[in-house]
Amino acid sequence: MSQYEPIRRPRVVADKPAPPPAPDFYMPAMPPLGLITAVEHWWHVYRRRRQFRQRFLPLLAHDDHILEDMGHHRDDILWASRLPLQVDALKALEECRALRKAQQGPYRLLDLTLP
Repeated sequence: MSQYEPIRRPRVVADKPAPPPAPDFYMPAMPPLGLITAVEHWWHVYRRRRQFRQRFLPLLAHDDHILEDMGHHRDDILWASRLPLQVDALKALEECRALRKAQQGPYRLLDLTLP
């Protein structure tokens, strides 16, 4: 890892909940729609972070070569695990993986024929 590695990381922004739809009419016992939307958003964020922890953190027990064969890097997984809760770690890791693939370019085929 070079000193320029943090510069190569994609910029991540926090996910924001969509505004709740405005009802046609309000009923007297209607719950606050903003509160319901915020609870749904945080539940979704919690579930996505839990999926990330269940899927990717056990991969850190493997060797770097095995991770590279799977298309991941240990530094990227550790970086995504340290992101704030508001940021979707799965999406950020996928963006980081796509950025790394774009920097590496297409793979070259090796000519393995004997002379």
